[in-house]
Amino acid sequence: MDTPERKYAFNWDVIGADMADARPSLGDKTLVAVYRLFQFTMRDVIEQKYGTEMADELFRAAGVVAGKAFFGKFCSEAKTLQELTRSVQEKFREFGIGIVRFEISDPEKNYFQLTVDEDLDCSGLPDNSDQICIYDEGFIKGILDSFTGQDFHVREVDCWCSGARTCRFNAHLSDKSA
Repeated sequence: MDTPERKYAFNWDVIGADMADARPSLGDKTLVAVYRLFQFTMRDVIEQKYGTEMADELFRAAGVVAGKAFFGKFCSEAKTLQELTRSVQEKFREFGIGIVRFEISDPEKNYFQLTVDEDLDCSGLPDNSDQICIYDEGFIKGILDSFTGQDFHVREVDCWCSGARTCRFNAHLSDKSA
């Protein structure tokens, strides 16, 4: 069966290769507020049109695409868990995504728990008793899936917005992988 050509399929070309040429005065930096403006207005529109559950599903799926692309471009040389951990920590900090700590790494049980301090998506937002880092769940899943070649299930269990002041994620093999 032929797959129709997609107009918006992700590839790194859409990011732009030469920011010095594209944005000679402004460069490749912007404010967290601008990122959040895009993310939360997009989420609002999707939620209004399709409901909260579908919005979560779509944001998580977009995170997976981004996590896999991120791994492929920035972490693919990692051959050990220690190398992956170091690479993720360095790149998250360098790009201003957050400060990552792997609290539990148990590759034999295929279980990981990690935190992201100063998370790009939520740090500083008001408490609302929700874990809101749905996109991050997908992003972390995309990285772990790419590194291991297996299917992980990732969920946020603590969030700045639920009062934790750090985002904590549990990752384990999904039931589909068992």
